[in-house]
Amino acid sequence: MTTEDIADAFEITSKLMELHNENSFKVKAMASAAYRLSKTRIDLSDKSIEELIQIEGITKGLAEKIIDLNERGTTKELEELLSKTPSGVIEMLGIKGIGPKKVRQLWLELELESVTELLYACQENRLVTIKGFGEKTQQTIIQNIEFKKSNAGKFHFSYAEKIAKPIIDSLLKLTDYVSLTGAMYRKCEIIDEIDILVGDQSIDLDDYYSENIPINFIQVNETVFYRTLVETSSIKEHLSGIQFQNLEIKKYNSEKDVYSNLNIQYCEPELREGLFELEKAKANTLPKLIELTDLKGILHNHTTYSDGLNTLEEMAIYAKQLGYEYLGICDHSKSASYAGGLKVEEIILQHNDIDKLNKQLFPFKIFKGIESDIIGNGNLDYDDDVLKSFDFIVASIHSNLKMDEEHATNRLLKAIENPFTTILGHPTGRLLLGRPGYPIDHKKIIDACAANNVVIELNAHPYRLDIDWRWIPYCLEKGVMISINPDAHQLKGYHDMYYGTLVARKGLLTKDNCLNAMNLISFENYLATKK
Repeated sequence: MTTEDIADAFEITSKLMELHNENSFKVKAMASAAYRLSKTRIDLSDKSIEELIQIEGITKGLAEKIIDLNERGTTKELEELLSKTPSGVIEMLGIKGIGPKKVRQLWLELELESVTELLYACQENRLVTIKGFGEKTQQTIIQNIEFKKSNAGKFHFSYAEKIAKPIIDSLLKLTDYVSLTGAMYRKCEIIDEIDILVGDQSIDLDDYYSENIPINFIQVNETVFYRTLVETSSIKEHLSGIQFQNLEIKKYNSEKDVYSNLNIQYCEPELREGLFELEKAKANTLPKLIELTDLKGILHNHTTYSDGLNTLEEMAIYAKQLGYEYLGICDHSKSASYAGGLKVEEIILQHNDIDKLNKQLFPFKIFKGIESDIIGNGNLDYDDDVLKSFDFIVASIHSNLKMDEEHATNRLLKAIENPFTTILGHPTGRLLLGRPGYPIDHKKIIDACAANNVVIELNAHPYRLDIDWRWIPYCLEKGVMISINPDAHQLKGYHDMYYGTLVARKGLLTKDNCLNAMNLISFENYLATKK
C-alpha cells in the first residue's frame, strides 16, 4: 500500500472508533498518526517495526498495523469496525461538516443509513430537532453533500499524471508521435479523464487502460498529428480565437509550425484556455513563462519544530542539494496548537539553530520565517516584539473557515495591512476536491496587497494550488508579486514546486514577477526594503 493509502486506512479507523464510542485516547492516537502520515511521502512498504517506530507519532502498535496493511491490505481492527457499520453510514463519515459523533446521532436517533437519506432528511428540515444541530448546520450539510456529488469522477492532476506517465513512456517505445492532450496537456489542476493522442494507427491500444481513471485515446495518422494535438488540447474558445477553422489540412512539423501558419504567436499548451492569452498572442506580447529552473529559493516550509517530519538541518541540506540558494522556514505559530505551533521559547531555540546552520552551510542561507495564523479578528499571532524577530512572515488562515465573503475579506485585509506581513498564504484555504475555499473579494485582496507591498502565495501543494491561477493576471496588472511555495512538511514536499510552476504558467507568470525567482542577494535586499 502507498503511504497515502495507509494514512486513509488510519483515518477511517479513527473515525469508526469514534463512531462506536471507543477509547478516546486510542482514537486520538490513530487520528494523529493518520494526520502525520498524510503529510509525508516516505515509502512505508518495506520498513520493519524497528524502522517504523522511529517515525514521530508511530507506536509499536501502530507500526504493527502498518505492516498488517502492507501484507493484507487491512487490519483486524478495521475489519471488525467495518463489519458492524452499514456502508451508507461509512459514506456519511466522508461528508464535511459532521464528525463521527454527529453521524452517530443521525444513525441512532434518526435511523439514517445513507447519504441520500441524510440529504432527504435535511430537505425535510428534520435535523433541527436534534440536540447539537440547527438550521445552519443542516444547510452546511446540504451544501457539502452537493459539493461532494459535483466532484464525483474528478481527480487531482498529480494523481492522473502518475497513471498517465508509464503509459506515455510505453507508447514512446513504439512511435515518436505520442502526447498527452486535453486538460492533462493544459496542466489543469482537476482532471476527469486522461486524453492521449497517438499518431500511429497500426498500434493496438486495447492493453492500455486503467481501472482508476478513464483513458481516452485519440488515434490518427502521423501526418495530422500536430494539427490534431493543437485542436484536441485547446478549449473551443481558444480555437475560434486563433481561427483554427481556417488552418490548411496538411502535415505540420510541430505545434509551433501550426501557430506560425495561423500567423499568431505560439501559445504554450498551458495557455490554451480561451482567456487572456488570445489578446496577447494576437499582439505578439505573450511573455516567456516561468520555469521550475528559474526558482532560486524555496519558502514556506515546516520542520519537526511544528508538524514537519524532517529536522531543520535535514530540510536545509536537502534544499541546498537540490540547487536552491536559500530556504525559508515557516513553522506554525502558537495558535495552531493542533500542528505543534511554536511557543516563544521555541522560536528562540530555532533561531539559534538557524544561525549555527547558516555558518555551516554558507553561502546557502536559511531565513527565519513563521506561518503566522491570522486569528479571528484579523490580527497576526504573537506580539510585535516577537513578530519583528523574523526575517519574513507568511500570514495564513487555518481556523474558523466558515465565513461569508465580507467576513473573510475583512479578516484578510486586516492581516495584509499589518506591517509585519510579507506573504499572504493560501488566500482562500481551499483543498481541491476536498473543500471549497472561503469566499473572498479577490480584487479587494489583490488591491490591498498592491497598496501594502504584500506578496501573494501560490501554494504549490497539488491539493491547494491557491491562489487560483485565473487571478494571477490581475495580480500582475496591479504589480503584486507571486511566491511559489511548496508548504513542505518533509523533504519530498519540495518537489511540489513543480505543480505550482505548472499552474503559475497558466496564469502568465514570469520569473520577473515571482518573489522566489530572485537570487539570494536580490531576495535579501527585498526583505531589507520591506523591513
